[in-house]
Amino acid sequence: MSKVAIGARTVLYPLPTVLAGANVDGKPNFSAYAWCGIAGSKPPMITVAFQHHRHTLKGVKQNGTFSVNVPSADLVKETDYCGIVSGRDTDKVADCEFDVFYGKLSTAPMIGQCPVNLECRVVHSLNLGSHDLIVGQIEEVYATESCLTDGRPDTTKFRPFLWAMPPVNRYCEFGEPVGEAFSTGKKFKK
Repeated sequence: MSKVAIGARTVLYPLPTVLAGANVDGKPNFSAYAWCGIAGSKPPMITVAFQHHRHTLKGVKQNGTFSVNVPSADLVKETDYCGIVSGRDTDKVADCEFDVFYGKLSTAPMIGQCPVNLECRVVHSLNLGSHDLIVGQIEEVYATESCLTDGRPDTTKFRPFLWAMPPVNRYCEFGEPVGEAFSTGKKFKK
């Protein structure tokens, strides 16, 4: 198998697409992000990489709270819009007709139309050059009841989507299964 060095770059797949939310100057705002991920389980932690100029980051820093809203494929247009327009220039909540709600934390707005919402408190902020990596402790998770199986969010029911970076540069719905987790590889076990 021939390999070609292509330089140090951000190449990791898949990239889940989420809407991070924060109150900015007292007003809810949401932005699309794909650079995020689970960072720990006890306590539950998540990371989101915010570019320094992002309006939502201003609210995260103001309040020390934020939300991560997992949109379904039905919300791809709204999600894309929230990534290409700044909350400095428009009211994205009104434009997208989002139903905003709050949970335990009064400054972490969440989107009712998103099937899964993570309410987070900032525990670390790391300046990594082009981005601030925000580490949040997940204080509560809210899920649309019809998207649960045995009390857990079921990706086949809520249909999350991924961002495929250039050269593809498109959103792709969560795909077909290729194997059963924690059992497909057992054939190699001696």
